[in-house]
Amino acid sequence: MTRTMKPASADRSADATVDVALTVNGETVRRTVSVRMLLSDFLRHELGLTGTHVGCEHGVCGCCTVLIDGKPGRACLTLAAQANGYSIRTIESVAAADGTLHPVQQAFKECHGLQCGYCTPGMVMNIVGRFEEPQALDLSDDGIRELLSGNLCRCTGYLNIIAAVRRAAELLGRT
Repeated sequence: MTRTMKPASADRSADATVDVALTVNGETVRRTVSVRMLLSDFLRHELGLTGTHVGCEHGVCGCCTVLIDGKPGRACLTLAAQANGYSIRTIESVAAADGTLHPVQQAFKECHGLQCGYCTPGMVMNIVGRFEEPQALDLSDDGIRELLSGNLCRCTGYLNIIAAVRRAAELLGRT
């Protein structure tokens, strides 16, 4: 399911500005933004794509993970100006337009890997990005823990999330 982005709004900052043009979830976006605006703020506040969560704002927790030209990256460590010319995918782009869940989302649902859900969008984007890479994935418990090492869940353990990654691999034919 693709979410509609907000239209451009009037500048509310005295900061220096820069024009950016990037592709977000397949749609070309042009805006004039503060040179200090983070990509996470751009996505959430300028475009209204609030699925990208902001946790630690230091790149540690991974809640803000998006795909930047297909690679998982931290939106809280990337300036909107640095994303100029790049293709960004957010959690809003993962499910099909008819609402059908992506296999990674379906696996999280089936394996109860969602927990409170705050970290889930970042985890899903990290896992989707890794599954879209052509290299084989290490689906051992240790390999999955390494894959998830950049995403923190503060709710509880990772057993259901590890099971979800393994189930996603089955659903995607990556076993």
